Amino acid sequence: MNDERNADAIDAVVGAWRRERPELDLAAIGVAGRLGRVVMLTTPMVEAVFAKHGLKQGEFDVLAALRRSGKPYTLIPSELSATLMMSRAGMTSRLDRLESAGLVERALDPEDRRSFRVTLTERGFEVVDAAMTEHTGNVAKLLSPLGDDLDVLDATLRRLLGALE
Repeated sequence: MNDERNADAIDAVVGAWRRERPELDLAAIGVAGRLGRVVMLTTPMVEAVFAKHGLKQGEFDVLAALRRSGKPYTLIPSELSATLMMSRAGMTSRLDRLESAGLVERALDPEDRRSFRVTLTERGFEVVDAAMTEHTGNVAKLLSPLGDDLDVLDATLRRLLGALE
């Protein structure tokens, strides 16, 4: 356990469980609790950046997927759904909102008339680039307390995700 000067709310929870169930190995509980708490604390700060650009996080995710697909910044809905790991129904509602805002266009797929293509508009390109620039700076600032440990955390989380996925 950390010394008391570095104690956090998770230490209090783990400490209480150690008192009540001293036979349990609670090391992983502390790590999982801290990961969850980091997500809980940073999510509003991340979402605030997207909101400044008129976006919700899910809408940003769609625009970002189109933007990083490269020219002509076009994908079919099933590709977007697979990339973002979401249902096609959920994708349809996001695309409806983005199309209404003039950030994407939908057109019939000339190769498969049962489907359509989603393309980033010029305005969508500008919005996602501006949001991504600010998002990158925001996340770097949020994680700056880690300093050189950022690379260690990245490698550790990559290993964990590889095992879980």
